[in-house]
Amino acid sequence: MHRTADETIATPHPSKALPLAALFAANLALAFGPWFVRLTDVGPVAAGFWRIALATPVLLAAATMLGQRPFAQARGLWGALTLGGLAFAADLASWHAGIHHTVLANATLFGNAATLIFPIYGFIVARTWPTRVQGLALGMAAVGAALLMGRSAQLSPQNLVGDLLCLTAGVLYAVYFVTMARARETMQPLPALALVSLLGTLPLLVAALLLGERVLPGDWTPLIALAVVSQLVGQGLMIYALGHLSPLVVGVALLTQPVVAGAIGWIAYDERLGLPDFAGALLVGLALVLVRKGGPQASSTLEPGAHEDHKDQ
Repeated sequence: MHRTADETIATPHPSKALPLAALFAANLALAFGPWFVRLTDVGPVAAGFWRIALATPVLLAAATMLGQRPFAQARGLWGALTLGGLAFAADLASWHAGIHHTVLANATLFGNAATLIFPIYGFIVARTWPTRVQGLALGMAAVGAALLMGRSAQLSPQNLVGDLLCLTAGVLYAVYFVTMARARETMQPLPALALVSLLGTLPLLVAALLLGERVLPGDWTPLIALAVVSQLVGQGLMIYALGHLSPLVVGVALLTQPVVAGAIGWIAYDERLGLPDFAGALLVGLALVLVRKGGPQASSTLEPGAHEDHKDQ
């Protein structure tokens, strides 16, 4: 029988201030990804390969130095991690290709279709219905997303291919989130991200070679920035937050990325923002406030942090 979150027995939760800060910092860092991809002199899929190929040794070394034993922690989770690695590789390939065929606001917004998919997954797994507060927050987030797809997003035939590629990437990103949320039930963030990155490296390299892309760069700077900012910092903080926050909070927070990416596009490429964009950003902000102010019951649907905080200490 389905229950609403209001009918769920409330249990004490540790402070979510640090995971929330990590979540917002992750989205800020990830919003720079499309810009770095545009600046690279390799193919879009090759850029995805270098993003995780440069970051993976650092992640594995850091996890090992901290005594977190990535391969030991992965016992029994190789199926989820493999699916996550393949989904992440396909997500990056599709998203990076789409970035070159649409504006930054579109690329980031469609690439984060997990905004709605991941919270729905949370409600299904927890067998709950959204509360009124949660429903209102999701509604405001949806309206905010629609406004962000207004004049600045420039929905037009010339962006269609890029938009579809980025939307496909967004669906794959949701699959990646689901598998990583599963892994984070028993794994620490560094080992989880290190192994899923390792498993996604070879598929991206093979895809780039099969597509005949340029793989070796002339300028390493954008690729290093992509690896450090997007993979090490952005995904590192995101995977940490996934172990402590509900899919609803994570999903709504993803909408902060197109706001930042839109600002970057305005500054770097004159992809100007208008009043609808600012209104959309305001609604997204209000949705995030509602999600967090709704109390523990309103924001704890499938919240793994309630039972695994000790592993990150």
